[in-house]
Amino acid sequence: MNLFEMVKASVSVPDAAKMYGIDVTRHNMARCLFHDDRHPSLKLNPDFYYCFGCGAKGDVIDLVVGLFNLSPYEAARKIAEDFGIDPDKPPEAAALAKPRHPMIRAFRDDECYCQRVLCDYLHLLEDWKVQYAPASMDEEPDDRFVEACQMLDLIEYLADLLTVGDREQRESVVMELMKEGKITGLEDRVNRAHDEERRPAYAEKINAAS
Repeated sequence: MNLFEMVKASVSVPDAAKMYGIDVTRHNMARCLFHDDRHPSLKLNPDFYYCFGCGAKGDVIDLVVGLFNLSPYEAARKIAEDFGIDPDKPPEAAALAKPRHPMIRAFRDDECYCQRVLCDYLHLLEDWKVQYAPASMDEEPDDRFVEACQMLDLIEYLADLLTVGDREQRESVVMELMKEGKITGLEDRVNRAHDEERRPAYAEKINAAS
């Protein structure tokens, strides 16, 4: 076991964050150190972090690299020294991380992808519910307002599960969203909506230029 593997097996991301002065909420959320984050958007899972705001992700070594502007090797050495890990002596079996998901890297990527798409769609629905709300009871509701009313609670629930749920809950949500292209369908919906919003502005720009 090399130094990098030893450090990642012995120190969790939340433990390192707390050790180095990051304010971590009880749901293992923190303000992101990779962008100007006014509200906690950095999710600290035991073996990796992910930012809902800027998309930054990595393991405990990457976190310390970002905190102290170190090389990966320097960061691994710092963690080892600060947590009393002897690089020449492998940690005892009890200190090793529990067996991980056999496809852990693929799962991380899928989880981050689902989190990003759900957050994008959630923000879109929140905007639509306000922007396209009928002015009166007699007005025919806009399709986007109807979609927001129908989907908002579900998408918010799924996003919350991926943020604060336990490992089993998160795996269940990811598996369901990845099934039959559900999450890619939501991503396409978000992209189409953004394209539709850009078209009028682009048309006005062309008209103004002509």
